[in-house]
Amino acid sequence: MVGLFRHHERRREVANGGMREAAAARAGRGGMARPLKDWLDREVAALRGRPLRWLSESHFFRDPDRPEWSDTGFFFPPADGIVLYARTLGPDEPVLDVKGRSFSLRELLRMPGYDRRSLVIGIFMTFYDVHVNRIPYAGRLSWRELDPIATHNYPMLPVEQSLLAGAPELARAGDYLVYNQRVLNTVTSLELGLRYYVLQVADYDVDCITPFCLKQHRSFAQNQRFSQIRYGSQVDLIVPLSPRHTFTPLVEAGVHVEGAVDPIVRIAAAPGEAKP
Repeated sequence: MVGLFRHHERRREVANGGMREAAAARAGRGGMARPLKDWLDREVAALRGRPLRWLSESHFFRDPDRPEWSDTGFFFPPADGIVLYARTLGPDEPVLDVKGRSFSLRELLRMPGYDRRSLVIGIFMTFYDVHVNRIPYAGRLSWRELDPIATHNYPMLPVEQSLLAGAPELARAGDYLVYNQRVLNTVTSLELGLRYYVLQVADYDVDCITPFCLKQHRSFAQNQRFSQIRYGSQVDLIVPLSPRHTFTPLVEAGVHVEGAVDPIVRIAAAPGEAKP
């Protein structure tokens, strides 16, 4: 039994070493995020002829096995999906302009006192994406649910349809970003010395946002599964800027990313600071 145990441990070490080498190669090339057209042609096209019942009952709820290893030099995606925006914003600067109205980062978070300039990356999960969400960087997680501002959630379908057509259109149908039900997840990282946020936004016909653990302030490893949103929706990573570190986005709008696979933010020590 001891020999068998050591054999499996060795296989795990080799596998993890290979994953680390692959991740380093991905990061060196700025990540492996795919252009939207490439993802549509390679993965979505083959599924468009399948019955809706099979897609909704079998394909949608898949949870592929992915590595849960740590690389403190990067944030990874909280979700599979299409990047809508990746930029640094002040708390009152617009994340999105919809029908002539600007929606700010404070409105997105529903935190009137939020005063931090932050890196914001929005990821739209289409019906074809894996809907299990993961922790971008290890830390202690707390969360709170926020009800829709209107009487019901606004639909995300127009945005999804435009994304699947290869021409994202947010300016007319992005109201959901501020008005819809959401869960604000706060992750406290002692290693980085900051709190960052993972914001889950529900769609019009979403059943629910489902945390896998109801206990507050639980520690999660990087890339560990923590929640799922059913049938569509969006997840944003919001990282307040820090005097100790620089955060460089490795993705831009119009690419498709996979959780636990594609590094999306490079973390480096600020000048004069030690490596995280």
